[in-house]
Amino acid sequence: MSKMMQEPTFLILTALADAAQHGYGIIADVERISAGRTRLRAGTLYAALDRLQSEGLIAPDREEVVDGRLRRYYRLTDEGAAALATEVEALRRRTEAAARRLAAFPHLRGGSAPAFVRTLPGFSGGGL
Repeated sequence: MSKMMQEPTFLILTALADAAQHGYGIIADVERISAGRTRLRAGTLYAALDRLQSEGLIAPDREEVVDGRLRRYYRLTDEGAAALATEVEALRRRTEAAARRLAAFPHLRGGSAPAFVRTLPGFSGGGL
């Protein structure tokens, strides 16, 4: 069984799955993706980017100078995309298992279940 990916890693890879981005863009995208729950600091981000690059999950894409400052863009590698896809599938399985079990709770019956629970195969609103 593989180790679960840390949330900042998951969010950084998710941000880069859309397009190559520079550090500030990644920080802003991670905050958007996490609905404001995760706010990466620059030091944390760049340490994570170095680690992810050494693991082959991301790679430098290009550099540009903006307002006299170097801006380095990073992109997701094929290995990074595969690792993210594996994590997404594992999260999906865990989420579905939890949602099926939550569907049995009486206060979630009768339409008050969260939308993701109501969309599960076999959910009838009266428990599974």
